[in-house]
Amino acid sequence: MQYRPLGRSGLLVSPLCFGGNVLGWTADEKTSFSLLDAWLDAGFNFIDTADVYSRWAPGHAGGESETVIGRWLKQGGRRDKVVIATKVGLDMGQGATLKPDYIRRAVEDSLRRLQVERIDLYQSHRDDPDTPLEATLETYAGLIAAGKVKAIGASNFSATRLAQALDTSKRLGFPRYESLQPLYNLYDRAEFEGELRDVCLRSDVGVINFYALAAGFLTGKYRVPDDASKSVRGKNTVAKYVNQRGLRILAAVDQVADRLGATPARVAIAWNMAQPGITSPIASATSLAQLSELAAATRLKLDAENMALLDQASRS
Repeated sequence: MQYRPLGRSGLLVSPLCFGGNVLGWTADEKTSFSLLDAWLDAGFNFIDTADVYSRWAPGHAGGESETVIGRWLKQGGRRDKVVIATKVGLDMGQGATLKPDYIRRAVEDSLRRLQVERIDLYQSHRDDPDTPLEATLETYAGLIAAGKVKAIGASNFSATRLAQALDTSKRLGFPRYESLQPLYNLYDRAEFEGELRDVCLRSDVGVINFYALAAGFLTGKYRVPDDASKSVRGKNTVAKYVNQRGLRILAAVDQVADRLGATPARVAIAWNMAQPGITSPIASATSLAQLSELAAATRLKLDAENMALLDQASRS
């Protein structure tokens, strides 16, 4: 498998990233271990999580995903084979913030749950306009100097704020955000394409976009509103995606899949991986069959005709 450089961080990551939001939530610990083992065995090395996963689930307090990954790593022989990315800044009971004191406490909690000495990629989960960029970046500089973090990234930042953060790092000599985690898939294109992508390309910032399969919609699983009952996540996706535009996109994905003898999921991810600026799309799996689909997607190549068909269908 050909790994890709993540920005200028020195990290090399697989062309697809496992989304750890399901770990300890819709995938129990035993299933999670089998998924992570299979991911590693298939040649992938990139896993993304966050301290807040899965605080939204009844009875969960956050940290469940990191804890499962930590227990998996504790089995031995895995740490040097994976790149672990996690995030900080969303509400873990004290409100969403990127204030220095909070980051310094949160990183210790993440290190403990992950059972590692260093986090490979530590990401600001969301921009915090109430905390000066200088303060947040200086805090990250201290964590990197202390060996607790290898590189930093940003998630859900606007083009303006990402550019400001990059400029601040350059001006003050602080480590810079080496990656961006935006929403991006065949349906959700507007947020990333344009100014935000231009900033990433111009500054050599890696992109590890989330919802590469539009929360499962692009697998073809949801085609009518009643399909929401098929999964826990479905209830939150059908209203947004099952509409005239979404079904038009899905029809094009189906057409390309039929041409190539592939599946909709493989086509949707292959399109994503081929987009300018994309380093490693994030996708989740809760079964070995789903994980096999993700792995197969990295081997699917779309020609110009099929790319054009998907592009035309997904334009707003």
